Amino acid sequence: MERVYQAIFEVAADGIFVIGAEGAVVLANPAAGALLASDEAALIGRPIGEFLRDPLDPAALLPRPAARVSGPREMEAIRSDGYRFPVEVTLRDVARDDGPALVAIAHDISSRRATRDILLAREELLRAIIATVPEAVIVIDAEGTIISFSAAAERMFGHPAAAMLGRNVRMLMPEPYRGQHDSYLAHYLATGEKRIIGIGRIVVGQRADGSTFPIELQVGEVEAGGRRLFAGFVRDLTEQQETERRLQDLHGKLLHASRLSTLGRMASTLAHEINQPLTAIANYVQAGRQLLASGRAELLPKVADALARAGEQAARAGAIIQRLRSFVTRGESERKPEDLNALVEEAAALALVGAREYSIRVTFALAPDLPPVLADRVQVQQVVLNLVRNAVEVLQPCARREITVTTAALSEEFAEITVTDSGPGIAQEVREQLFSPFVSTKRDGMGLGLSICREIVESHGGRISVASTPETGSPESGTVFRFTLAFAAPEGDPG
Repeated sequence: MERVYQAIFEVAADGIFVIGAEGAVVLANPAAGALLASDEAALIGRPIGEFLRDPLDPAALLPRPAARVSGPREMEAIRSDGYRFPVEVTLRDVARDDGPALVAIAHDISSRRATRDILLAREELLRAIIATVPEAVIVIDAEGTIISFSAAAERMFGHPAAAMLGRNVRMLMPEPYRGQHDSYLAHYLATGEKRIIGIGRIVVGQRADGSTFPIELQVGEVEAGGRRLFAGFVRDLTEQQETERRLQDLHGKLLHASRLSTLGRMASTLAHEINQPLTAIANYVQAGRQLLASGRAELLPKVADALARAGEQAARAGAIIQRLRSFVTRGESERKPEDLNALVEEAAALALVGAREYSIRVTFALAPDLPPVLADRVQVQQVVLNLVRNAVEVLQPCARREITVTTAALSEEFAEITVTDSGPGIAQEVREQLFSPFVSTKRDGMGLGLSICREIVESHGGRISVASTPETGSPESGTVFRFTLAFAAPEGDPG
């Protein structure tokens, strides 16, 4: 057995030192000499402190009467040329005939330490980058638990990072996303179907004070240490969209003047074009009346001719109006299957710019798993944006400021979108003609927005309506706008 131990001692890859009671090396294997760039025989009799040191416990390499086994601990090794490098040392006290001794097994960890230092440097660099990027960075695990919350996220959402670690990320979302987030995450983990991950979209976030704001969310996935992690990069769109809104307001004022001028020219042109057939109709009718008043039967053919010519001129006037309508409405919209909830959510987020300063609370109640609708995305978003923005403007002077945006399946063929506000409501006589051109509840409105909304919805085969929603004991009745869109036909179904 002694020969086996001797063979192990000689072929071991790690350096083995046997240290006597005075701290001098009494035995060293070939690997110990290679470790220190020396002949192992040259190490015998020299103090172990010349080539192995424990900075935290200088006496650690001295034998002790009480037997001990010390697990791996980092120490410093000194080569014969003076080069210093880290080693991992395991210690064990043994009893020899000439007194206590200590066995030290040393393993070179230079490459491991270098790798660790590189990883630490990279981690510090990553922390510095995350701390300075303007976008909020939030890292969660597969259960939705927050494991990293950047400084920008603290500023954006109003929550301190220390309070957010270990919390579920859903608390940063308003309803219905808060209640649905865990099921969305579980659905992705089970099926791999991506809804936001790797795609990105505009959604709504919720601050610590309960206010909501539009954000652009990009989510990436990574596997680290056997765990699936998700990193969310969040950009606050409030300032950007507020700038865009101001530019749109300025552009709108310019368009307002341009529209008035255009309407004036169109009215003048229309009056000129229609005036001729209307004058002819009046003349033919007047002539027919005079012929009839004469009572002469032989003039009846002339009366019939005059009425026929009046009819021709009426048809001409109708054709002029039809050509004008065709000119105004020419061009077909590009309709394709669209995710209704994503479409509504994005448009509403854009319309909510500036709502925070009025403390308007917005609730989304979007029905899950709705089939796609057949729609021109831009046109339908124009309808949603118009309705939500109108609600924001109506609520500004109100004591209670709430908006609810919902989607639902009205039937197998149609989806219904509603925008409800807690404002003062709209009088019955105004509601009856609200979608007509040039009818507006705004002091400086042209009355074209809702008219255009009706044209868009009806061109999609849907219907739009408005109603008041009175509440018992409430001085503010509120208004609800509803419009419908047709579901797209399933793939392979020509209908």
